[in-house]
Amino acid sequence: MSTRTDLDPEIERVVAAFREQAVPEWHAMSIESARRVEDEAFAPGAPPSIDLVRDLAIGGPERRSPGVAGTPETAGSRVPIRIYRPDVDRPASVLLFFHGGGWVLGTLDSVDETCRHLAEGAGTIVVSIAYRRAPENPFPAAIDDAWCALRWVGENAAAFGGDPARVSVGGTSAGANLAAATALRARAFDGPDLTRQLLAYPITDYPFDTDSYEENADGPLLTRADMQWFWAQYLRSPVDGYNPFAAPLRAPPALLDGVAPATVLTAGFDPLRDEGYAYAERLDRAGIAVDHHHYPDLPHGFLSFTDEAERADRAMRDAARSLRSPV
Repeated sequence: MSTRTDLDPEIERVVAAFREQAVPEWHAMSIESARRVEDEAFAPGAPPSIDLVRDLAIGGPERRSPGVAGTPETAGSRVPIRIYRPDVDRPASVLLFFHGGGWVLGTLDSVDETCRHLAEGAGTIVVSIAYRRAPENPFPAAIDDAWCALRWVGENAAAFGGDPARVSVGGTSAGANLAAATALRARAFDGPDLTRQLLAYPITDYPFDTDSYEENADGPLLTRADMQWFWAQYLRSPVDGYNPFAAPLRAPPALLDGVAPATVLTAGFDPLRDEGYAYAERLDRAGIAVDHHHYPDLPHGFLSFTDEAERADRAMRDAARSLRSPV
């Protein structure tokens, strides 16, 4: 199934600029180099100003938590977070947000602009999470951090002007994978009732043989070899790829039943396009309200180019609007 047209001209110029920098694909670099290049490429620019931005750290998981076959964590671990509070009436809704980067790359800074745009556009408080990254901390460490952060937000939202009864989860790419997994976990293990899950070009499955992987095997911006490398860093063994908390598309019907309503964003020029489509369809078949926006002329990662391309800016507005919309 091909669902793309020509690449948006403004985005094409962004892609050309990346190529002119002669940066190797992610999988062709060492982890240290890839992280440094990612930090340079997505360093914060001049995004919307926000009424309050505060960096904190919360206590991380200290023991095995339910449902993910995790390993015991070191007592006293800490999870850095960044809170974005726009000038809104209080108590305000809260979006718990996870950055992308294949579970290997990404920081609070790399997703700073996206968080600011969502906070301003949706009129919501955004809490961004710096979860532990692979390969130093493979699956399920990032999900355990996400779960810990969700519980912390539920317990402390009022302290920063948030409404604990209106909490959503969201993310981009691998962060969207964590958001989907966290929504499943909240449903399965009596977690908070989430208002919504915002899944921007999500990773939802482990195979690499879809039509979109074939069409976009060489990118732009994300290749099949990149995704194979990211998965290899993230999983302890290939067996983990069949765990629905690593690959949400593999969730059984009972686990999807009653999960939070979803907004799913997919892109035509993205290896992950078809698995994002498939997850939106799975949720819909399970009776979950799904707001699916497909952008046939955009590549993976388009929310990072909101300031460079009008088409990406419109997609950001779609995402923000979905967070404002009643469920």
